[in-house]
Amino acid sequence: MKKWLSLALALAVALVLAACGTSEEGGNAGEGGESKESKKITVGASNVPHAEILDEAKPLLEEKGFELDVVPFQDYVLPNQALESKELDANYFQHIPYLESQKAEHGYDFTNAGGIHIEPIGVYSQKYKSLDELPEGASIIMSNSVADHGRILSMLEAEGLITLNEDVEKTEATLEDIKENPKKLKFDTEYEASLLPQIYNNGEGDAVLINSNYAIDAGLNPLEDSIAIEDKDSPYVNVIAVRTGDEEKEGIKALVEVLRSKEIQDFILEKYEGAVVPVSE
Repeated sequence: MKKWLSLALALAVALVLAACGTSEEGGNAGEGGESKESKKITVGASNVPHAEILDEAKPLLEEKGFELDVVPFQDYVLPNQALESKELDANYFQHIPYLESQKAEHGYDFTNAGGIHIEPIGVYSQKYKSLDELPEGASIIMSNSVADHGRILSMLEAEGLITLNEDVEKTEATLEDIKENPKKLKFDTEYEASLLPQIYNNGEGDAVLINSNYAIDAGLNPLEDSIAIEDKDSPYVNVIAVRTGDEEKEGIKALVEVLRSKEIQDFILEKYEGAVVPVSE
């Protein structure tokens, strides 16, 4: 009996030691003490150009030891909800003013982990070949995203179509901030941004302002098909957004580093021919 009890005790001790050894191995499976699961980065993105850029970055991230999982989205609301609920590690679809407006509106505790590119917004028309041709009372269709209104109105002001109140912050301008409107342009802001290419194809309105990601996704070339396009020095930089604190994670830093690499910047310039412009900060 003593012999049997001694054997049972020895087996029990061995099992405990084995379990401890397994736990320690799991804790040190990745570099810097990260677990194996943390080597996978899940990023939500708009189909074009964001998801395409991320797909191009996958092999470069793999060389750094990270697996990139890209989750496509068709709208501007769900990617932030998914990030907050921890379904995503990061998202890549929005510019800085939109990110800030979403944080203010919904209380998201998000941080900009790094800017990647700019998508100049364009004016499209089936009826006119230039902004100068727009008649008095022309109908201007734009998205219902208030975060884009200041951007659009600033562009139209730069083109000489309107004048904004002098004391307004350009990125926060709304239709109420229009001081002068010589052509009495009529603004229609009732549409989802993703629907604007179809509205343009239907010939609705006199001019339609379309974000480049949706234009490209619909087969439009912002440089060739638009009658005017936003200056490439636009402050509306598209960024990698993460939950605050995660910007210091090894995987997020590697993601931003790869997306700012010469290989990816060259890919952006070659593929989109100026319709998407890379940035380095």
